Amino acid sequence: MKRTFAVLGSGMQGTAAAYDLAKFAEPHDVLLADSSLDQAIKSADRVNRLVGREVCRPAQVDALDPIALAKLLQPIDVLLSCVPYWMHPQIAKVAIASHTNMCDLGGNTDITRETLAMDAEAKAAGVTLIPDTGLAPGFVNSIGLYLIEQFDEAETIKLYCGVLPQHPKPPFNYKLAFNVEGLVTEYMHEAVALRDGKIVLLETLAEVEEIMIEQLGMMEVFNTSGGTSTTPFTLQGRVKNYQYKTIRWPGHCERMRIFRDFGFWDDKPIEVHGQQVKPREVFCKVFGDALKQIEDLDQCVIRGIGIGTKSGERVQLQVDIYDKQCEKTGFTSMERTTGFSMAIHAAALANGALPKGCLPYESAIPGSVFLDEIKKRGIKVKESRE
Repeated sequence: MKRTFAVLGSGMQGTAAAYDLAKFAEPHDVLLADSSLDQAIKSADRVNRLVGREVCRPAQVDALDPIALAKLLQPIDVLLSCVPYWMHPQIAKVAIASHTNMCDLGGNTDITRETLAMDAEAKAAGVTLIPDTGLAPGFVNSIGLYLIEQFDEAETIKLYCGVLPQHPKPPFNYKLAFNVEGLVTEYMHEAVALRDGKIVLLETLAEVEEIMIEQLGMMEVFNTSGGTSTTPFTLQGRVKNYQYKTIRWPGHCERMRIFRDFGFWDDKPIEVHGQQVKPREVFCKVFGDALKQIEDLDQCVIRGIGIGTKSGERVQLQVDIYDKQCEKTGFTSMERTTGFSMAIHAAALANGALPKGCLPYESAIPGSVFLDEIKKRGIKVKESRE
């Protein structure tokens, strides 16, 4: 491969991924493509300025126009899809037809399964596709894999992650790190986990616990959907218990449950002053616009706890990651942990050593390899043992 990359969607995560590729993947070329040429130019200029050379080029393309996208992909080895999650399978079809490797940010497990169902087509085309290469799902599951790799026999994996404001403001103590529709989805849909070796579906905004984070103090964690994606199914038989929870400032979960329990997230239209409106759309507009007004630096907390046996001894291992917005580059911790994770997988695809076909995230790169790469990005990893 000539190590040519295309990033589809030159927003926050796409720009961070392009920067990481430019700095670490030894690319011949990085194409930053977007429906808005102005946005693509702005992002490419930013990356080139940060790395001190002209390696990124802007391009305009409609991601849902298969002919235009196929033309864009003709010289490309690896495509990074940073567009809304529901587009990924449509883009994957074009990538396979164009003999282009691809990774995406996931966002919905059912949509991820649509991409994974193209395994035979990808193998026939001689390419590899990896969905879910963002933060959660993605990064956090690499922590889970790493912990499993440390045991002779793994019993329990508990994963926690949260992107939070550095200066929280009540009542929600939250800064919107991605689109509000995605946030509501995480809080509404069921969470997938492994318990006693069996796949279970868990209520979200439930099973609230307290955990102590060194840099933040006492925080709360609770079930949310999507963070594990396909991992419990893949790891069934290798570990008995596998679960993910989201980290928030205390009290956040209870306040968000009020909106869910009183119907603010319902999709069924209701009549208001003679007009049909969907409560969820109204909520996303009002709540989302209000959260967008909050300006603050962000921080990301990731914790993984593993319990298992090593050399006949039952041990508990813990991995902690704390990352803050980078003042030097301007990239938020959300962009760093999401975009850099994706770029690590894109670089692995360009290396050509991965099996052909559509690979679940957790089957692509060993956890230890991923952590070695993330450390190179200046993201500190703390490990402890009990």
